[in-house]
Amino acid sequence: MSKNNSTIFQGCIPALMTPCSSTGEPKWETLVETASQLMSFGMNGVVYCGSMGDWPLLSNEQRMDGVKRLVEAGIPTVVGTGAQNSKGAVELSAHAREVGAAGLMVIPRVLSRGISPIAQEAHFSAILEAGGELPAVIYNSPYYGFETKAELFFKLRKNHSNLVGFKEFGGADSLTYAAEHITSGDENLALMVGVDTQVFHGFVNCGAVGAITGVGNALPEQVLRLVELCQQAVDGNPSSRRLAQELDSALSVLSKFDEGPDLVLYYKELMVLEGNENYTHQINSSDQLTPSQKSFLHQQWKVFKKWWKDWPGAK
Repeated sequence: MSKNNSTIFQGCIPALMTPCSSTGEPKWETLVETASQLMSFGMNGVVYCGSMGDWPLLSNEQRMDGVKRLVEAGIPTVVGTGAQNSKGAVELSAHAREVGAAGLMVIPRVLSRGISPIAQEAHFSAILEAGGELPAVIYNSPYYGFETKAELFFKLRKNHSNLVGFKEFGGADSLTYAAEHITSGDENLALMVGVDTQVFHGFVNCGAVGAITGVGNALPEQVLRLVELCQQAVDGNPSSRRLAQELDSALSVLSKFDEGPDLVLYYKELMVLEGNENYTHQINSSDQLTPSQKSFLHQQWKVFKKWWKDWPGAK
């Protein structure tokens, strides 16, 4: 991929969660502190404004406040445009441009006419237009009930040169489709792995240049090491390929939470296990892991950490 303004989408970018008080009020200072810590580990930037899927629980004004604080702190910030309607999404995009965000992650239209390609084209176009020159990737996910295919992607790109990539949240087949039909053959297009279970497949088998991670919020060292090994495997290093597969397998249980509806609950609890008490609470206080879910997470975290401690590929 060429050295243009879309370099934000290369490497590894965590999708931030919103730390909050026991009453669900965002803790913005903690958000910025978390982002700074993740950057110190070697992350390429952060994604915010979606709160890793919890965006409907925050107002647009709250989300814009979080984005503004991150940008003012010097954190390269990709802004998610998830919203109840296109008007709200356009407002988020325009705000991202105004405050100097690093890029956009464009979320499909939801709730109303979500399965209509014509409606989605108008929705995407309005967001991309409002973003000006901000580099943007489309967030493709079967959970939104609409999958962007090559025809629509290139139709949008013809009119919006700031559309520079594709973040795929689907499984292996979806990533393979995106690589074969959208991002390969053009160094100015970025394929991003959007789900933690597909990092190896995305980088090694599909030519991905970046990953947006959930589990990487709590385990940045391990996820960055996985991405590094995958990049080395792409360069033909057989030892790195083997180590990448080992780490990918060892992380699989914790990474799998990224695919489910309780991902924020799991990853906030994982943050607490890693020593960050500011992630104890949820925006909705009734959103809680069951005792069984919490026990399972704690057990698997211990299994992984013991393995990581003695794994020769950690260095």
